[in-house]
Amino acid sequence: MAKALQKAGEGETPSAEAPLLSVAGRLVSVRVMGKATFAHIRDGTGQIQIYLRQDEVGEAGYRQWLAYYDLGDFVGVQGSLFRTRTGEVTLRVSSLVMLAKALRPLPEKWHGLTDVELRYRQRYLDLISNAEVRNTFVIRSRLVSAIRRFLDERGFLEVETPVLQPIYGGAAARPFVTHHNELDSDLYLRISDELYLKRLIIGGLDRVYEIGHDFRNEGVSTRHHPEFTQIEVYQAYADYNEMMRLTEELWHSAAKQVLGTGQVTYQDHTIDLTPPWARVTMRDAVLQGCGIDIAQESDVAALRQRIEERGLKVELKANWGKQVEELFETFVQPGLIQPTFVMDYPLDISPLAKKKPNEEKWVERFEIFVAGLECGNAFSELNDPLDQRQRFESQNAQLVDGDEEAHPMDEDWIRALEHGMPPTGGLGFGIDRMTMLYTNNPSIRDVILFPALRSKAQR
Repeated sequence: MAKALQKAGEGETPSAEAPLLSVAGRLVSVRVMGKATFAHIRDGTGQIQIYLRQDEVGEAGYRQWLAYYDLGDFVGVQGSLFRTRTGEVTLRVSSLVMLAKALRPLPEKWHGLTDVELRYRQRYLDLISNAEVRNTFVIRSRLVSAIRRFLDERGFLEVETPVLQPIYGGAAARPFVTHHNELDSDLYLRISDELYLKRLIIGGLDRVYEIGHDFRNEGVSTRHHPEFTQIEVYQAYADYNEMMRLTEELWHSAAKQVLGTGQVTYQDHTIDLTPPWARVTMRDAVLQGCGIDIAQESDVAALRQRIEERGLKVELKANWGKQVEELFETFVQPGLIQPTFVMDYPLDISPLAKKKPNEEKWVERFEIFVAGLECGNAFSELNDPLDQRQRFESQNAQLVDGDEEAHPMDEDWIRALEHGMPPTGGLGFGIDRMTMLYTNNPSIRDVILFPALRSKAQR
């Protein structure tokens, strides 16, 4: 093709030595000029202009072209390349064939599909009309590939764990419930992969990860979706400090591989993903954000009193840890623009994380924040089965009291822990939110090909 392009001069007929090429794609524009037509066809790699003349395709063939070929049809053409007087690479058609007929018209004559709900409900039209949407999902796919390469090169093993689970766990969330007819038992769509992946650590697979769908029966917003893609990574003989280093290196490497730069633009912000990222404790973050030292207000009553004294408008929560989290989400999180690890969380909202040495109320846990988005969660994994049982019992009491997000008792997981688990660092983050940041999309629905929507009958 390159040789033919060199020989095809501006506005000239290609030489007899020009190779005959075959091209196929969707017809996206047509400009008829009497006995000649310029048109464009497009496939997944791009588009090319084609040029048909009655003298070259024959009178009958040209009549068929005018009568039966419409925008949206898939066509196959054969011919030789040349450049027009404006310099555009064009295929001079010698023969053509209809590959597939479009019975419905394409949206808005290729000026772009702008109806947001229609874009989500009929994503195929969105992809046809909007090049930036197609690019978003190309980037998403390449991000996943880059993440896999990064972890595979460091000795991690990709595995698969059950999506249908007899006991849900690994996160604080309400599950979806289904029923297995043959087993006559209720099962849950997983809210996390965590407890099964840590069983593999116990079994001797020291570095594992899984990329898959998790499900949480919760609200839908620009940041939340009931079905989402998450990666979870577990490494034996590591702690949350090692997982911080792994996280910042992985995110930076993925950006460099896929975007060619360690910086991304999200909304009005330029985000620099270059390690090392900022690190701040939950205590210091809340103190800076609203002036309350949560270490001094060590129970929920004292903390609420201080909140009232300062006139802070926050929702009242059931326990101290959740009240701390509410302060953080209200007064701190929106201002965390550059990548930041917020470290050392309250124990009573972290039932699977290891305690900090000599600090009973805090655990070795961090969350990832970028551009005000919570993007991931990680900790030094709790590997003491006695401590784990006590925490599950506390969580189960909250579940009985009506907290639908509390963690249920899981005797099988405790049994596994009793066989011994090495010190382990764990990490989980959402592929959807990562893609939002790397493609500058403000809504999670913009990075999920077929997002969940309320049915039209319910509107």
